[in-house]
Amino acid sequence: MKRVTFILLIIFTSISFSQEKRKIEYQAEIQEADEERYPGASILIGNVKMNHEGIKLTCQQALYYKKQNFFKAIGKVLIKQGDTITQTSDYAEYDANSKQALSWGNVVLKDPTMTLTTDTLQFDRLNQKLYYKSYATIKDTTNTLRSKIGNYYLEKKKFIATTRVTVVNPDHHLESNHLDYYTNSGYTYLYGPSTITNKENENKIYCERGFYNTKTDISHFVKNAKLYLKERTVEGDSLYYDKRKGFASATNNIQVIDTIQNFITKGNYAEIFEKKDSLFVIKKAVAISIVDQDSTFIHGDTLLVTGKVKERIIRAYHHVKIFKSDLQGKCDSIHTNQQTGFTKLYRNPVIWSDKNQITGDSIYLKSDIETKKLDSLKVFNNSFIVSKDSLSENDFNQIKGRNMYGKFQENKLRNLLVKGNAESVYYNRNEETNIIETITKEISSNIDFILAKGVIESIKYLKASDGKTYPPSMLPEAVKKLKGFIWRESEQPKKMEDIFIRDSVEKDIPIKKKNKKKQKNIPIKLDEKIVLKRKKIATFKKE
Repeated sequence: MKRVTFILLIIFTSISFSQEKRKIEYQAEIQEADEERYPGASILIGNVKMNHEGIKLTCQQALYYKKQNFFKAIGKVLIKQGDTITQTSDYAEYDANSKQALSWGNVVLKDPTMTLTTDTLQFDRLNQKLYYKSYATIKDTTNTLRSKIGNYYLEKKKFIATTRVTVVNPDHHLESNHLDYYTNSGYTYLYGPSTITNKENENKIYCERGFYNTKTDISHFVKNAKLYLKERTVEGDSLYYDKRKGFASATNNIQVIDTIQNFITKGNYAEIFEKKDSLFVIKKAVAISIVDQDSTFIHGDTLLVTGKVKERIIRAYHHVKIFKSDLQGKCDSIHTNQQTGFTKLYRNPVIWSDKNQITGDSIYLKSDIETKKLDSLKVFNNSFIVSKDSLSENDFNQIKGRNMYGKFQENKLRNLLVKGNAESVYYNRNEETNIIETITKEISSNIDFILAKGVIESIKYLKASDGKTYPPSMLPEAVKKLKGFIWRESEQPKKMEDIFIRDSVEKDIPIKKKNKKKQKNIPIKLDEKIVLKRKKIATFKKE
């Protein structure tokens, strides 16, 4: 029993001491009471000073309610906490028991990192937190923040600002409905729809969650991120942007839209070098060009887009596939120049136009710069065009030669000129019965073909030809297919999604290395020199 009494005595003494500690200390030039007007209050007038556990207050007049341990300050109120925080206002109330202060009327609060102005400010001394609900403006060395509602944590130098938030500096204007802002570092964490506008060039960033360093202009966004540059819009699940370096990178579900030309690039990782006008995309990368509501899709392991508007060069490397409703293609690398309209396919290229498969060592496609429609075709070395016979699975119309030159009409291959060592095999069907009547094998140096709907309509031999026509029953097996024939229909992308399929038979083509061994100078006899010279002259005249 004595022990319990002793413990209770200690607790009571501790409570009494705490309560005594909470009491407000004050002084004033005049102290009086008016129970009728201010029951229970001491009226303090002139050079009023109040002190309570590290907080000091001065004002012109005050009401002190001793029983409630409550203080009301009136006129030129100045509150100081330690050596770092000062606050001025027209009025203030302070509850010493809960350590809560309420100030209103031209409130200005300063600490070493910022200045806050508002009409009404609540100060929670226990949690070292300030909060307002009727707009406030915060200025630090870098930015000016304004919001309708906000909390400021003094120890962390952190603002949580909500509802109509803006952060402004000489370079940027930020708008949001919810952000966390650190006055000492300039770090800004964005929650909800937010927009950052560059005042110099009006570039914009939109996101619904992210981070922005207002001092270094580096940002990282992780939800619905969009970067609006002068000529491009960049979208992605995650977006990093260094404004000063002009560098951005995006990850997952990326879409880069050329806002001047109808050109879109997609992938799952991209890097944008704004000052160099270049774009690098990998991981399911695809470039999309839209012409007359018909899109051309180019996919490769790597996409590189460089150059200014209308002068851009698009490069795709490794396992490249092309899909368009009326043209498909495949190669190891592709180079497109928007200024010249040339698209060049390298290393084992193949294109499919209508019913025709076209191959060669390299293929050039030329588009009209204004209409963007296909204009012409060039196939260099080992050129070969194949089309399956309309009613047979194993019969193929074939044309081969050194080089081919084609002309398009309304994106359809209309004219084809084969120059050098031209050969052809084509099946002749009866127009009424569709039965194969003959098969013709022709050889000539140059042959000109006219096509209609992908089928040979007429043939013109520009030089003497050596040909033979066979009935189907007497066609030699050696004549059926020209040397170098290969049917690659299994590699053709039949729909857009097929461009992402890696063919099982596909092998990486080794790059030819130049023979570094020096060739020995073998002496040539005089008559041999004359023959070589004549051959060169003859070749030049043919060209």
